[in-house]
Amino acid sequence: MAAASAVSVLLLAAEKNRWLRVPSLLLPPRRWTWKQRTVKYSTTTGQNIAKVLIANRGEIACRVIRTAKKMGIQSVAVYSEADKNSMHVDMADEAYSIGPAPSQQSYLSMEKIIQVAKISAAQAIHPGYGFLSENMEFAELCKQEGIIFIGPPSSAIRDMGIKSTSKSIMAAAGVPVVEGYHGEDQSDQCLREHAGRIGYPVMIKAVRGGGGKGMRIVRSEEEFQEQLESARREAKKSFDDDAMLIEKFVDTPRHVEVQVFGDYHGNAVYLFERDCSVQRRHQKIIEEAPGPGIKPEVRKKLGEAAVRAAKAVNYVGAGTVEFIMDSKHNFYFMEMNTRLQVEHPVTEMITGTDLVEWQLRIAAGEKIPLSQEEITLQGHAFEARIYAEDPDNNFMPGAGPLVHLSTPQADLCTRIETGVRQGDEVSVHYDPMIAKLVVWAADRQAALTKLRYSLRQYNIVGLQTNIDFLLSLSGHPEFEAGNVHTDFIPQHRKELLPSRKATAKEFLCQAALGLILKEKAVSDVFKIQSQDQYSPFASSSGRRLNICYTRNITLRDGKNSVAIAVTYNHDGSYSMQEGSTQIDIPVPKYLSSKSSDETLEGAIAPMTGTIEKVFVKVGDKVKAGDTLMVMIAMKMELTIKAPKDGMIKKVFYKEGSQANRHAPLIEFEEEESDERDAE
Repeated sequence: MAAASAVSVLLLAAEKNRWLRVPSLLLPPRRWTWKQRTVKYSTTTGQNIAKVLIANRGEIACRVIRTAKKMGIQSVAVYSEADKNSMHVDMADEAYSIGPAPSQQSYLSMEKIIQVAKISAAQAIHPGYGFLSENMEFAELCKQEGIIFIGPPSSAIRDMGIKSTSKSIMAAAGVPVVEGYHGEDQSDQCLREHAGRIGYPVMIKAVRGGGGKGMRIVRSEEEFQEQLESARREAKKSFDDDAMLIEKFVDTPRHVEVQVFGDYHGNAVYLFERDCSVQRRHQKIIEEAPGPGIKPEVRKKLGEAAVRAAKAVNYVGAGTVEFIMDSKHNFYFMEMNTRLQVEHPVTEMITGTDLVEWQLRIAAGEKIPLSQEEITLQGHAFEARIYAEDPDNNFMPGAGPLVHLSTPQADLCTRIETGVRQGDEVSVHYDPMIAKLVVWAADRQAALTKLRYSLRQYNIVGLQTNIDFLLSLSGHPEFEAGNVHTDFIPQHRKELLPSRKATAKEFLCQAALGLILKEKAVSDVFKIQSQDQYSPFASSSGRRLNICYTRNITLRDGKNSVAIAVTYNHDGSYSMQEGSTQIDIPVPKYLSSKSSDETLEGAIAPMTGTIEKVFVKVGDKVKAGDTLMVMIAMKMELTIKAPKDGMIKKVFYKEGSQANRHAPLIEFEEEESDERDAE
């Protein structure tokens, strides 16, 4: 086996993977499917596809590997140091290390990935979504190296990846577009003037990119500058391009997108629409196909407009044309994602197709297998994205080990799309998505019932998730009625995220008992290993280091500290007074500049991340709401604001440094009290 100086190689034999019980791509049995055979020819590229490299990680890498195995195509995985024991590495026929955890040094390194493709003799590269999937330079590099890029031509990525260019092309192709400014003058003054001309509210959007990155809603001129700078920083970080465009923001719109496919023979078809309106932080959380309440004539117009968009750039492969739709079902072109979408499974479920298989075959030169008339819509499908995040804390992402993970049973109408297993870690370096739960049924109400049933079968321990929130969302009367729009979560926040109630006392006591039993297990192990039965650390009786038989354990119930009095009884039992289904051990005082009740909001890092920008220095006076710092954590920009007026006493971190969760970021001067003798 050849070796590479910059790339360490780990080959995993296919035999090693036999123990894995990975659910196959399960679709309702009425569906049309491809014949099971390897792609053996390419009329356009002149190459066979017998081995494909997946330039991605996690769920989408596993998804592509499953279809490749079904087709008899060998798979090659790449992985960062953080992913060396990951699921996609174990599933692939071969796996290669490509560098440290930060994506810039691994999954975004074009040179390393091309080098692995050459070492492994892969004829094609599937980029998945995110990372290099919409990178024009990477698509062109693959072409130069004689490697099939499983995606559109670089020219299509260029034209549709630059939003200002795509708007002009769409307008010329007769696709409706939203009023906006897409010009080359990027000065603050020019952008502000156009925002005023268009009329607030407006949307600031990165010219390149997607996934909600570099996107801000501005509702007044007063907040324009801050939002513009924030969008620019995020765009530069995500796409290495901070050029912006301004568009009229349509209040309470729907986000409706159409799946399209093109081939090298000039054919293009649409596979109906998906509704992705329900979002948080401009990112989708639940998707469905077809769109609720969309009439057949509107559906046809949407599809035909999407095909015109694809043909305007000679599109090849899988793509998604995104529209915003108003309350009267008028729709306007928003952007085109020149890749496979996260939510593609709902389209597969209603059309009986395997879109990854279509990608592989079309990349090898085959024609689209079905004509537009042959693509039929059957039933309804939902996809719910299960994230490690805290919905009660502005959906703050989380990271850590999956101590326990059990899922619904996969069947003909249920798919669990995931890239993690029990014991795996959700890394702070990447997106915190744990899985996609995809369900299908004959109609929307039946599919919604199945979605809620399946969500209740999920059990995850070790990380906070959004499962309960998804249950509340899918059970909301307005969601059931199909009255969805992009402001759905903010509009119904009180019902979806009700105020947290105090935890029942019996749960608190159970949590305290769990901590004591864990402590006892540790003590027993120490006793056996040390063989010193008289050591105070080998005792779990409550007498450790002269501690009396009754001790207090403090737990955290939301923002409240709860003291549990625990009595160690002579018979080995425990008695206690007053814990929760979500009890946390309080943050130690040495990790916080204040106790929990006195902590100044924004002075402590909400999660591990990199300090992107520092706006204050020692001695500065700030007012409540002023921006203090900007952090980048788990693909998200976090703005740290001052909770009240005050003076900066100390700034603990410089730009570019990393701060751990709960680390103090900024210390404020204590306000001097005005003490006067009462006369």
